Amino acid sequence: MTPVIVMPGDGPVILGMPHGGLHVPAAVAASLNANGRQLADTDWHIVQLYGGLLPGVTTVRATFHRYVIDANRDPSGHSLYPGQNTTGLVPITDFDGAAIWAHIPDETEILRRINTFHGPYHAAIQAEIDRVKARHGVAILYDCHSIRSRIPFLFDGELPVLNIGTDNGTTCDPQIADAARAVAAASGFTHVVNGRFRGGWTTRHYGRPETGVHAIQMEIAQSAYLETEAPPFAFSEAKAANLRPVLASILNRISALAPELSR
Repeated sequence: MTPVIVMPGDGPVILGMPHGGLHVPAAVAASLNANGRQLADTDWHIVQLYGGLLPGVTTVRATFHRYVIDANRDPSGHSLYPGQNTTGLVPITDFDGAAIWAHIPDETEILRRINTFHGPYHAAIQAEIDRVKARHGVAILYDCHSIRSRIPFLFDGELPVLNIGTDNGTTCDPQIADAARAVAAASGFTHVVNGRFRGGWTTRHYGRPETGVHAIQMEIAQSAYLETEAPPFAFSEAKAANLRPVLASILNRISALAPELSR
């Protein structure tokens, strides 16, 4: 299976989807334990959630699961959140701190996965950024994520529904963050800007507003669009019907800023 699927659009916004994939090669699956094979830490149904919300959008999505290798982590292995519980480039535990491997991959295997999965995904992201920027004078990378709303190993209490991340204002023009914040504030959903999730490696790596490349992350609490945050992690059409218009408004507001940002 190809590690990345790209659907090019003619607009200024690129949706990155690093954590929605479920593919695990047979050799990797054989090294997971029973807990790991549940693949619980997936951004469930993220393609369905965002489908059709913004005309002309480009989508870049990983097909491989984050347990194979996490496409939203620094390939050097540097932690996104030093001093806090998190998962790494190739996670050793799940989000609850429980082991996922019967046989932990060694450095040689991790390097192979970087070259086979992580590298091609980010080559595709970079190619689309270059293409979109050449067309519009600006590229806006919106990184799509979701996570269970309660994970004591990672954070206290219940996560807000909409978690906007710009690495404390460094990865995009303030107008982009302000547009996302304004829509979130008017939505009726709980929200936060640069809270527990302030943007992963993708957002921080590509977000260089001074070069015309802007990046913003949206982490969504899965309670807002899943029937339950437990297997089989079924998509809730009723819940999504309330959430999708909010996401569409955010995306359209951000996209509309491109002509001004390109001046």
